[in-house]
Amino acid sequence: MGDVSTGAGEPSRTLALLWRDPGGGRRRGPGRSLTVDAVVEAGLALADAEGLTAVTMRGVAQRVGVSTMSVYTYVPGKAELLDLMVDLLYLRMPRPPWRIRTWRRRLERVAETNRTLFAEHPWLTEVAVLSRPPLGPGLMAKYEHELAALDGTGLDDVTADAALAHLLGFVQGQARAAHDAARTTRDTAMSDAVWWAANQPLLERVLDPAVYPRAVRIGAAAGEAHGSSWSAEHAWRFGLARTLDGLAAIIND
Repeated sequence: MGDVSTGAGEPSRTLALLWRDPGGGRRRGPGRSLTVDAVVEAGLALADAEGLTAVTMRGVAQRVGVSTMSVYTYVPGKAELLDLMVDLLYLRMPRPPWRIRTWRRRLERVAETNRTLFAEHPWLTEVAVLSRPPLGPGLMAKYEHELAALDGTGLDDVTADAALAHLLGFVQGQARAAHDAARTTRDTAMSDAVWWAANQPLLERVLDPAVYPRAVRIGAAAGEAHGSSWSAEHAWRFGLARTLDGLAAIIND
């Protein structure tokens, strides 16, 4: 499917579809046997099962049992379909009332919930764009709920928005790194442990501790601790703690 992102479709048509606005959507034709929701569900099923490359208008048409041209009467193109898919996932995210007293624990919950979303739908790391998200009911419900986690922190409105974006940017970056690492392992059919074992003899010959004292010492310590050069779980725990530490500097407890 190539490079894809949210917010790439024609704005007015996309917004009309996101909000299911009958006055701004596609013209209704005779004998319509599907719904926009059915088309979106088909796109989600393809993405979850086979990745974004499988999400084509033809693929969706085959899944719902209609012609490709028929699908276009519900959703005008792939860009709009992606926005609809992302917004539906946002709409389905859990949003229990905030009864956690401390802002840090609330933001940890925001981060973990978004991490779970990316883990369940790894293709999201390839399309979700913080700067131009789908402004549908799912995104707005998500935004409202996550901003409420910052209530009582003393942040002004602009800073609260920036703090949330900073946290979500960290989550998305970590999710993308974990996704890429898993994809590399899958594509090469080789675990990190096997890769390092295969390359260790050469590395021991070329990496002179006298020339690279820190790299050799610290790299060996990290590799021994994690069982590889990088641990997604350790990077998550360390990075989330440091991200929240940074926000603590501007939050009034």
